[in-house]
This record gives sequence, structure tokens and C-alpha cells, in this order.
Amino acid sequence: MHELAITESLVEAVTEHAGGSRVMRVSLEIGKLSGVVADSVRFCFDVCTRGTSLDGATLEIVEPPGRAFCRDCNREVEIEDFFALCACGSANLEVRGGRELRIREMEVE
Repeated sequence: MHELAITESLVEAVTEHAGGSRVMRVSLEIGKLSGVVADSVRFCFDVCTRGTSLDGATLEIVEPPGRAFCRDCNREVEIEDFFALCACGSANLEVRGGRELRIREMEVE
């Protein structure tokens, strides 16, 4: 489960950036095509934050959908995975969104 390692890195980065202040809320962006399971990160977050300045912090996760541009019909389409087809039937897609994995914001005391 790579989500545990990702969450540990997240907690470390937020702790370092908070500079000793208590963190009340963390907002993440985890794209649908990122390969990271948001529910697993939620579970790991509670475990990884125990005894840290994030202990008891609220975790918000925004999950942007996968987006791609069809090179054949020049439309942007929402996709669920990398094996998607455009509504026109083309597989000639350029992925343009949904791979995000980043800290959007944090709220400190």
C-alpha cells in the first residue's frame, strides 16, 4: 500500500511547513488518474498524525476527474481511466488532468 508512504510524506511536509504550530486542517488534491486511493489516504492520515502537530486535524480531499483532449474531434472529455475512448470513438487522447497529487492548503492555529 503506497498510500501509507505517501501519507507519511504528506505529514512530514506539513509538519515542517507549519514550523511547530498546531495544524487544524489539511486540504489535498488527489486526481482520479493519480493511482492513489483517496479512502486509503484518509485511513492512513489518522494513523500517521498521532502524536504530531497534525493530531486531530481535519483532512479534506478534492478528487478532480480525469480529463483528456481528443486530437481527432478537438473536444475535451472526462475520462475514468487511461483506456478511455472519446464519444467520437477515438482513442487518440491527450490526458490533461486527473493526475494531480498535491497539498492545496493547510490551516494552522
